[in-house]
Amino acid sequence: MTELPPLDAFRQTHRELADYVVETPTVRWPTGRFDARGTSVFLKMEVFQLTGTFKARGAINNLRALGDQPRITAVSAGNHAIAVAFAARAVGGDAKVVMYNSANPTRIERVRELGAEIVFAEPGATAFSTMDELVADEGRIAVHPFEGERITLATGGVALELHDQVENLDAVIVAIGGGGLASGIGAATKLVNRSCAVYGVEPTGADSMTRSLVAGQAVSLERIDTIADSLSAPMAMPYSYAICAATFEDVVRVSDDEMAVAALALFEDLKLAVEPACAAATAALMGSLADRLKGKRVGVILCGSNIDHAAAAALLARGAEMAADSNG
Repeated sequence: MTELPPLDAFRQTHRELADYVVETPTVRWPTGRFDARGTSVFLKMEVFQLTGTFKARGAINNLRALGDQPRITAVSAGNHAIAVAFAARAVGGDAKVVMYNSANPTRIERVRELGAEIVFAEPGATAFSTMDELVADEGRIAVHPFEGERITLATGGVALELHDQVENLDAVIVAIGGGGLASGIGAATKLVNRSCAVYGVEPTGADSMTRSLVAGQAVSLERIDTIADSLSAPMAMPYSYAICAATFEDVVRVSDDEMAVAALALFEDLKLAVEPACAAATAALMGSLADRLKGKRVGVILCGSNIDHAAAAALLARGAEMAADSNG
């Protein structure tokens, strides 16, 4: 079994990041949507984190280890690029990031606002080879979006805050893309409260962690098909996979339609406009995990959201259509 970092290491990292990120609030679900099942739901609002997602935590923690004025690069469809640009500005570094040429224009503009230079490339292998060229030709350091102990230690701060804000949780649900957030939530939760169950959630069309757990090792996907682009990592990686394997009770999958319905619920009850990735954990609570968590105190990680008004409107419309169909 993989040895978890010690709890003191998570706490020390959390203290060191306090000058760079904010402690996000946790709120109880404000309506009676889950009352019939007796489930108490507490939402950890990383949607309010600087850069709009949890990724600011890991990016800052990685860059802090690179010395003065680091020259860095990264590959991203959006959220990781935003976080790396933010981190570079925070520590005085220089960022040139590779973004997919299909990236959302709002995310592209945010990266530019934060002062990073952008190189566009086709998604997949072309983008990664472009980043490799920046490493070789310009001496830049590549910042991984989800793999490594420094990311796990940083994202574990989300769990430390959650368990300080809400006592005696029975379970925590977190979305999985590559596993950077999930590994931190799993490890820190088990160190703080061994009896608290941790559940991961993946899109059915991007389920690398589910397949890795079946295979007993980190695996890659041949194809990705999901609207949740922030959860569309093409592979699991050894470190984050091992931490998740050691700390998760289960990983469940949700469909694109289920994420759309969950996004609608978050909008109706909390007035939050979220991207599909942010709705994934709620989708699992409303669906495949509903019976298992009946009568429990459940923390749900709202991992963040960078979505424009047009995309949000389309997602909510899809959720409303799916909800209407299910109601008859």
